Amino acid sequence: MKKRIHINQHNIRHNAKNPDDLRPPITVKTYKANYKVFEVAIEGPSTLVYSPDKPLSCGAKVWIETDAWIEYKHAYGEGRLL
Repeated sequence: MKKRIHINQHNIRHNAKNPDDLRPPITVKTYKANYKVFEVAIEGPSTLVYSPDKPLSCGAKVWIETDAWIEYKHAYGEGRLL
C-alpha cells in the first residue's frame, strides 16, 4: 500500500505559539485514512518528492512516498502500517 508522508505547516505554527497544546505535525496518508502523528519510522525504500506544479489535495508540495512498513507514534499510542 502506497503511503505519503508530509508536514502540516499550520500545526507547526500552532505548536510554536501554544506549547501546552501540541498538535501532531506529521500526516501519513493512505488510500484508506490519514494518520496525524508525532513520529514516523520508515522501514524500507522511500522517495522524497517535490512537485510545485501538482501539489497534493491538501496543498503539500513536498512529501515522502513509500510502500515500506511505517511505524508511528501519536497522542494515543503507537501503530504500524503495511
